[in-house]
Amino acid sequence: MVVVDREKWASKAEFILSSLGYCVGMGNVWRFPYLCYRGGGGAFLVPYLLMLFLCGVPLYLLETSLGQFSSLSAISIFKTMAPALKGCGYAILLVNFIVTMQYNLLISYPILFLWECFKAAVPWKTCGNSWNTEKCVPVNQNNASAIFALNANLTQAEKFKTAADEFFHNQILNISSGPSEVGEIVWPMFVINILSWIVLFLCVVKGVKSVGKVVYVSATFPYLILGILFVRGITLPGAWDGIKYYIVPEWNKLLNLEVWADAACQIFFSVGPGWGGIINMASYNNFDNNLKTDSTFLPIVNCGTSIFAGFVVFSVLGYLSNRTGIPVESVATGGPSLAFVMYPEAIGLLPYANFFAICFFLMLYSLGLDSCFVQIETIITCITDEFPKLRKNKHIVAFIVVFAMALGSMMFVFQNGMYLIQVIDWYSSPLTIILVCFCEVIMVSYCYGLGNIIRDIEYMLGIRMGLWWKVCWKVINPLVLIFIFATVLKYNTKVTYNGVEFPDWAIILGWLSSLVSLLLIPGYFIYKFITVKGSFTERTSLCLTVHDWGPADEVTKREYQAYKNKMI
Repeated sequence: MVVVDREKWASKAEFILSSLGYCVGMGNVWRFPYLCYRGGGGAFLVPYLLMLFLCGVPLYLLETSLGQFSSLSAISIFKTMAPALKGCGYAILLVNFIVTMQYNLLISYPILFLWECFKAAVPWKTCGNSWNTEKCVPVNQNNASAIFALNANLTQAEKFKTAADEFFHNQILNISSGPSEVGEIVWPMFVINILSWIVLFLCVVKGVKSVGKVVYVSATFPYLILGILFVRGITLPGAWDGIKYYIVPEWNKLLNLEVWADAACQIFFSVGPGWGGIINMASYNNFDNNLKTDSTFLPIVNCGTSIFAGFVVFSVLGYLSNRTGIPVESVATGGPSLAFVMYPEAIGLLPYANFFAICFFLMLYSLGLDSCFVQIETIITCITDEFPKLRKNKHIVAFIVVFAMALGSMMFVFQNGMYLIQVIDWYSSPLTIILVCFCEVIMVSYCYGLGNIIRDIEYMLGIRMGLWWKVCWKVINPLVLIFIFATVLKYNTKVTYNGVEFPDWAIILGWLSSLVSLLLIPGYFIYKFITVKGSFTERTSLCLTVHDWGPADEVTKREYQAYKNKMI
């Protein structure tokens, strides 16, 4: 086992806030509310909450236990518990690297909006600016519904665009006509991208010492802003019409398999198992930290935040519908268009629009910042755990990692950058993360042994673990993960953005970004099996047998060995 001189969180609060900041990201604001609306409103909460308690909480507890017990990151845990599955750790590292590159661009957009918020009036309210075209129309009560009705009969090229739509796509993104038109460097985005990487480097340069201090602001500030926007939103005319679209259940939607797949995927990509971040943050905990409480509290708060954010979003969309006469279903959308077109459109109609816009975009940046620096810290820790001699120069490792990702992210600062971001976001991570989680539960439940991991947790916490956790890890989690993997393959339709269909080369690029990490898992397994010596049975045993698993601290490890011997 790799023994490392492990840093520790300065306080329990730092771990809780870091974990909360990691889980709660921009997807809670722009993805969950739309999925809930599309999946049957309140009815969507049935599969969502079921998946939370069947998979989200058990997997969160499992990963927290592995990290806290061993004080190791993902690569080292897989290497120690089942050497042939070390490829899962490499896959985690690569997925974090790829996703963080494009995610940093997404959190740069709010900064570009913030710059514009300090003008006398928010510039996405009006046409007649240098970035507007003859298709631009300002949304107001007199023309909006007529424009939306007219657009229904027009091609994408002929459609009218709202002022907010043109501001985001023409001014912020300076977007090209499609992925194949690379265009020029968008210089404001180039500069903000670099500044954002500098901020991220400063957040991670001292490891958990710096991360733990930043999260006191970055993890709590979004809740303050959500509260302000919620109070303002529900007091607006038409707010409750929007909220009704969000919460009124359509029970027939539960018969649609895709709704269940959406609920499961949202749990995985918001709670965060399989990404290595949960393991990494838990590895800095004290050995006897009450992780059972943490692992229930944090996923529930994360999901509660998503539900609460839905009220914030749909109350304002209801107001937009009320002011313009456009039906709520026509303004309800998900992804970047919700955050950077529809919501700013609605804010622009408010009194004191600048203030609420500043609040909203600061919140988006804070939400994204937490997720980014935990992903970067996960990569750094994986590297320094794999090569312990580098720990004394961790700041240099941090610089190299951040610099490499900053360099890679430059592909997204061209005019076709948003199209590439959509391709990477759509294809790169889902299948790999689901396969990592599947390998993880199989490794723990069947290779290491369910009884052994339960014994380890009980020794660490001094409490008994109920039957529920055993059933989840051994039976429910593997079956649910197989279901999710199959449905992601089935419903993974071609990606589009802003009405533009992507060419074949872009789809191939997307699948390559997925396969390059996905194939590391079986690839390393085959490599390990071939390189070890012995018969087929002996090789299998060597590949899937635990090697020197236990606490990192030598005193605790000796006590643990004595405890194990007593249990035999």
